Amino acid sequence: MHLTRLPLSRRQTLGLLGGSAAALLPLPAWAESAAVRRLTAAPGAVQLVGRRYPATEVWAYDGQVPGPILRLPQGDRLEVDLVNRLPEDTTIHWHGLRLPNAMDGVPGITQPPVAPAERFHYAFDLKDAGTFWYHPHANSSEQVGRGLAGVLIVEEPEPPQVDREELWVLDDWRLGEDAQVLPFGGNLHDAAHAGRIGNTVTLNGAIPASWPVRSGERVRLRLVNVANARTFGLRFEGHAPQIVATDGQPCTPHAPADGVVTLGAGGRCDLILDMGGDPGARFRLLDEHYARFAYELLEIAYTEAAPLRTNPLDASVALPANPLPQPELAAAGGLEVVLAGGAMGGLAAATLAGERLSLRELARRGKVWALNGQVHAGHDDPPLFRLDRGRSYRLRIANDSSFEHPMHLHGHHLKLLGRDGRPAAPETWHDTLMVAPGETVETALVAEAPGRWMFHCHVLEHQLAGMMATIEIA
Repeated sequence: MHLTRLPLSRRQTLGLLGGSAAALLPLPAWAESAAVRRLTAAPGAVQLVGRRYPATEVWAYDGQVPGPILRLPQGDRLEVDLVNRLPEDTTIHWHGLRLPNAMDGVPGITQPPVAPAERFHYAFDLKDAGTFWYHPHANSSEQVGRGLAGVLIVEEPEPPQVDREELWVLDDWRLGEDAQVLPFGGNLHDAAHAGRIGNTVTLNGAIPASWPVRSGERVRLRLVNVANARTFGLRFEGHAPQIVATDGQPCTPHAPADGVVTLGAGGRCDLILDMGGDPGARFRLLDEHYARFAYELLEIAYTEAAPLRTNPLDASVALPANPLPQPELAAAGGLEVVLAGGAMGGLAAATLAGERLSLRELARRGKVWALNGQVHAGHDDPPLFRLDRGRSYRLRIANDSSFEHPMHLHGHHLKLLGRDGRPAAPETWHDTLMVAPGETVETALVAEAPGRWMFHCHVLEHQLAGMMATIEIA
């Protein structure tokens, strides 16, 4: 459902909920200085779409959407007390972090659920610098979809030389005409198709109109996609962004394919942009991922100030590497995962809780997706794979469905080696790797940390409908 009382500009033709769009504002930083921070998950209300509409009732960390930015140096120790003021169980999953299994935030697998009025203490060392995020792993589709998400930035000791840094938290919402979040649950159409795609896109918790920049400056831009299902495909007209990190892990700086920065649900990307426009110039930032519904996300608006410099900075934009274990490909074991199911797919039957069921019967139970023919039933499911700790593995992921899947592996990173037989150039690391319909990707990993680790699609409705499993490392 879309708001119909507002005239929509061409910038909003995706069906965005209109409102008082404004210049992009920075997110507030974490204000607490104590060694142990506290995050309270609770119902609240935020002015999501402008004051011409009521405040949107949300679930939020510390009353903020997105939640507070946690920012610490690499090698430091993060300690957080989660306080649950929600009407249901919750947890925090630290998305993209290499951390002890007991801190991973998956109820029933790594920790007990945090019941209403209870709390849980998370504590772990920050091995890697990069852009990460945190969110619930309990009733994820609804809890994330109602606003529970925040960003964790781990600072490298030697950052690249830039004039400023910005964080963009991209999200979308499915709102009614009263600016309230529409109900969750029971929507098999969402589950069997692309997931819960919203009708309102926000950036840092608001609908943006413009991004003020200065001619000649160099900007580091951290992008985080916290949407339930939406993929963003960003084209910076008139600019040439360089990707310097994917999912928090540094890579050889390179231009995005076809000039579009693609960011699947749960994914992150660090960009370096040299702002080469003239003072007063205007450029569009487009989201083109869904070709039929392309729209202008915001306007890149150059101030009238004189250029900061006439030539780009003569300084490297490469980030220092993190201490990731490198897979030994010559001795690597072989693994394969087939993603199947959904509408217009070829899945006729699959196994749920040890029982072979037709797709029709699975759908009656709200399950329409499978990994290697197995549908996730619960935490008692046998693991998808059992791996030897410290050993390297090649993991081949084949998407035998009509929809894209951002596949997320907890506690580890996958090195992308190639797609459909073509070598990756450059090779990049991912904890949330997009696999397009019909595509096969080749990856490698080191089974570094012991425990049962989740592996699932980060289209959260696909996860709920069966596309989730564990990988056990011992």
